Amino acid sequence: MTPNSSEGILFVVSAPSGAGKTSLVKALLKADPAIRLSVSYTTRAPRPGETDGRDYHFVSHEQFHKLLTQNEFLEHAEVYGNFYGTSKSVISRELYAGRDLLLEIDWQGAAQVREHFPRSASIFILPPSFAALRTRLAGRAQDSDEVIERRLAAAAHDVAHADAFDYIIVNDDFDHALQDLVAVTRSIRLETARQLTRHAALFEEFRRV
Repeated sequence: MTPNSSEGILFVVSAPSGAGKTSLVKALLKADPAIRLSVSYTTRAPRPGETDGRDYHFVSHEQFHKLLTQNEFLEHAEVYGNFYGTSKSVISRELYAGRDLLLEIDWQGAAQVREHFPRSASIFILPPSFAALRTRLAGRAQDSDEVIERRLAAAAHDVAHADAFDYIIVNDDFDHALQDLVAVTRSIRLETARQLTRHAALFEEFRRV
């Protein structure tokens, strides 16, 4: 697809498990309805309160691998034995229509997205400390001690890749972190390159004077 003046923005948000990414994203989407959540595919089972088609497209391993062989995924990864993937065709279509989209994916997926959409904006959510992350994971009461330890080990690996992102937000105080996230998304919309494209007719008007 050829870029157009109304092309949407792709926001990519990543974080280690338990950093509060999902809660922040939900609050951002409520504060800024112009941003839509891109619904990814996953082979893991739904968690309490999750709905198919809203939180994820929950599919079997067979269905996932069929989509994979059809080259449908923009990015895909295996996390804790489950597969996750983002539809390439849906992302392209939505952005071309001028809609802003947000992806919740890990750092590996974010790297793959940058290759296909170099103008995407990436944000990493950082927990305030390792101890706070352990407390949050235990407080969810969703995982065994063994799984929590695996998630903590993975978190250290995730944080090591934070420097590849455009922005880093520390989620110490939720309200403050949300304000930071809203500020980042607003500032990205105002970047010079995007404004020159979005308001090309306005700039051309002044050139003709």
